Amino acid sequence: MTHTHSITCRPATPADWPAIAALLTQAELPLAGADEHLADFTLAISDDGALAGLAGLEIYGDVALLRSVAVAERGQGLGQALVREVIAAAQARGIRQIALLTTTAAGFFPRFGFRPVERSDIPEALHASREFQDACPASAVAMLADL
Repeated sequence: MTHTHSITCRPATPADWPAIAALLTQAELPLAGADEHLADFTLAISDDGALAGLAGLEIYGDVALLRSVAVAERGQGLGQALVREVIAAAQARGIRQIALLTTTAAGFFPRFGFRPVERSDIPEALHASREFQDACPASAVAMLADL
């Protein structure tokens, strides 16, 4: 029997890092660099205070990297809601392109406007991210969305 929890979204704070790191580890997502960008991470907190999911942005000028999309329980639409929330926040800030790297979810992101691209097509500013430098394997699919 699954219980329906009400979910509240809020920005991450440094105090959230242990829970964030635990969820990313559970989801087999890289931790590298995430703690440097927590101010642009959106957390989904269930009514019992547990971290239900998260999605992060690394912002570099008018382009951003979507990273660390993870949910504690799949199949409840929370991941989609978080991605939409983060994309809306990026649009509100004048971000014109969002890129991502994924090893497992290339089929999840096209519904949000992402398309597979070559890594060389990703905006140069994003190559500064730890995800591009060393955290994501070369086999990861690069995807890009125009906002």
